[in-house]
Amino acid sequence: MVALRIMVSAGEASGDLYAARLVERLREHLPDADFFGCAGPEMKAAGVRPVADVARLSVVGLLEVVAHIPRVYGEYRKMVRSVWRDRPHLAILTDSPDFHLRLAAHLKKAGVPVVYFVAPQVWAWRRRRIRAIKCNIDRLLCIFPFEEDFFRRHGVAADYIGHPLATLVKPAASREVFFRKYGLSENRAVVSLLPGSRRGEAFRHLPHLLDAVARIRPSCDAQFVLATPAAFWRAGDEPVLRRLREQAVICVAGETWDVLANSDLALAASGTVTIEAAFLGAPLVTYYRVTAASWLLGRFLVDVPFYSMVNLVAGKAIVPELMQNEMRGERLAAEALRILADPGERERMRSDLARVAALLSGHAEPMQRAADVVRHLLTDKHGVSYVA
Repeated sequence: MVALRIMVSAGEASGDLYAARLVERLREHLPDADFFGCAGPEMKAAGVRPVADVARLSVVGLLEVVAHIPRVYGEYRKMVRSVWRDRPHLAILTDSPDFHLRLAAHLKKAGVPVVYFVAPQVWAWRRRRIRAIKCNIDRLLCIFPFEEDFFRRHGVAADYIGHPLATLVKPAASREVFFRKYGLSENRAVVSLLPGSRRGEAFRHLPHLLDAVARIRPSCDAQFVLATPAAFWRAGDEPVLRRLREQAVICVAGETWDVLANSDLALAASGTVTIEAAFLGAPLVTYYRVTAASWLLGRFLVDVPFYSMVNLVAGKAIVPELMQNEMRGERLAAEALRILADPGERERMRSDLARVAALLSGHAEPMQRAADVVRHLLTDKHGVSYVA
């Protein structure tokens, strides 16, 4: 068997998870391959040799990224050097188009075939990227059902594989174990707070979430759980942690799926977590804030009827969206109290979310489909079957 070198790159936590699961599938058929690239903890655990660090790329916002350009560019240069030094037989780039479409151009020059995993959302904004995708990407893997037709109409070799989370999202603990672990009461509603996986977005959202908690408590005997990624808190965060303790908010790290699975209502930052909530049947209110300048600029660039992915997939507003100036404690509390007081509304929302989950699951196992695309491309481009 040819000694394969496969570059794998992700730019944030969700991409790190998806790429890691894909590498695990590929290893079943390519046990001797050398996987290397921009890796986070999940990819490293799957045996990906780190050339650059996912944690140094995670920034959100059109203008927020400016202050982080030197750091991001440093990781980018590491990856470009690796293209020419390690000469991969194939590259798998996962999400993060600002980073990866630039890297794809270097891979193209080096004659490296590229599989792009999680299609850039050019159907929503920055459609000029389609040209770069057509020029530099050999196969595009789509995770939302409407994307395949969109990209194929624009001349891109695209495949809908289903959403990677369809077979990944599940709670690790039973409800009884989870409630006992965190001292939760079965007789009180659980409201989860999910401010975002990146520290910048989370700290923009937390003051408004805590304001909402203070407004909800007098009218509803709920218990509040804050879910963050593992190793989220740092030295210097004690003032925020103290305020959380003062408001009796239980902090749970690295167990987001268990938190969602046991929530009567989630207050969740718009992003991947809304898809996770759909798979776990958690009613939610979604929101997001960026800087005022990024918001004003983004409004001229984004052309979609909804901001959250669950509403886009559903084709209608199935969950409330509180964006930018609407994302404040008063509005969050009002939506939360309305939904908590109406069991019928929560059941309607669960039903709509289940339909979204079904749409995203209606395909062959996503990671196996992605692995098949990679293996076939290796065969087509190099004329050798690498399948064990």
